[in-house]
Amino acid sequence: MELKQIIADNIGALRRETGMTQSELAEKLNYSDKAVSKWERGESIPDVTVLKSIAELFGVTVDYLLTEDHAPAEVPVPVSKKKMKFNNHTWITCISILIVWLVATFVFVMFDMITPHLFVHWLSFVYAIPVSMVVWLVFNSLWFNRRRNFLIISLLMWTLLISLYLSLLTFNIWQIFVLGVPGQAIIVLWSRIKVVSE
Repeated sequence: MELKQIIADNIGALRRETGMTQSELAEKLNYSDKAVSKWERGESIPDVTVLKSIAELFGVTVDYLLTEDHAPAEVPVPVSKKKMKFNNHTWITCISILIVWLVATFVFVMFDMITPHLFVHWLSFVYAIPVSMVVWLVFNSLWFNRRRNFLIISLLMWTLLISLYLSLLTFNIWQIFVLGVPGQAIIVLWSRIKVVSE
């Protein structure tokens, strides 16, 4: 097999094994996703310094990237550690969101026991939705794809508006949803802004 294709296959396999997208790899290497795509298709080869950076990123040697057949013992341990770290971050995020729902359930039960004549206890679950979005936003900003933040912020805004509407249901203020239109426009425009590194 041609050297270009060997390097292409190895980069692609390592990237997929870590659950990384081409855009995320490109961002870590300060290259465009088009460059990464060309490397993985075997249309071009990264220069030596980039190969060294890729090897360090995936916890392998440059020689690993240049060789075709890898013995089972050669499979890089740091790659699986990165995948494990990603999985741990996912579980921590899910557990944190479930804690929000545990608190909402606790509040529901307490209000139902103390003031059973009031019928607004269910609002604790309604407000758990935007709070869950806040938790998801925080962990997504720390560990995951930050481009997803715009979707989460949109969900946060709309679930918060729905929660306020349901809280003030007796007043029937449907106009509160009109606030979401310019809010959504701002989020969409904000997502189009590209970060330029100096």
